[in-house]
Amino acid sequence: MSPERELEGQVALVTGGGRGIGANIARELAGAGARVAVAARSHEQVEEVAGEVDGLALELDVTDRSAVERAIAEVERELGPLDLLAANAGTMLSEPEGGWVTDPDDWWRVFEVNVLGVYLCCRAVIPGMLERGRGRIVITGSGAAYLPGTGGTAYSASKAAVWRFGEVLAHQLDGRIPVFVISPGLVKTEMTKRAPDDAPWTPPELAPRLVRALASGRADALAGRYIHAEHDDIDDLIARADEIESEDLNAIRLRR
Repeated sequence: MSPERELEGQVALVTGGGRGIGANIARELAGAGARVAVAARSHEQVEEVAGEVDGLALELDVTDRSAVERAIAEVERELGPLDLLAANAGTMLSEPEGGWVTDPDDWWRVFEVNVLGVYLCCRAVIPGMLERGRGRIVITGSGAAYLPGTGGTAYSASKAAVWRFGEVLAHQLDGRIPVFVISPGLVKTEMTKRAPDDAPWTPPELAPRLVRALASGRADALAGRYIHAEHDDIDDLIARADEIESEDLNAIRLRR
């Protein structure tokens, strides 16, 4: 198979796929030959992106368990058994005065989308992947999970939680379903529009290319590792997989 069509025959679901990073992931996967389901809360946005990639549009709130389960069933009914979950849906909350004065419901909503939503999607796809003996999961994390003073309390704490969830899940599924958590870098999207123009922006094509590489299976030895779209060369990591495992690299750890 040519590198241009390395995902030929795969079925992928991209949550948060209506715009920004998710939309670009959907385009990249479709360009590599995958059949793609695009899910997000905005009907108009998912219809537009799905139309671009000749995929399936799903209006979906990832915090709704029943809706998530129905969406997975629809993907498999319309496109076939799911090979890749790109759990990308996320949200951010502005905390200009500090997290302690933020409305608790708004604060918790960030966790519902960024953590519960990832959990519900993973929970819905894993049984089928285990039964078929194939599948991969890629979770969109953030440098806010570990960089000091980055982001608001809700967003940073939720991304730290989802990193830990992904790492533990990878260990639980070791040898059966590779699970990855990636950092897309700081990409210009609707969520990051408040960042200054001179911020260290990441080229928007890097995260989709990384997801494509992980979907190909070439990097399965790196399951459970934290991979940055800009600062990590995926081919280099693949070549050094044994070293990364033995030295416990590409992981968020407390060092004393």
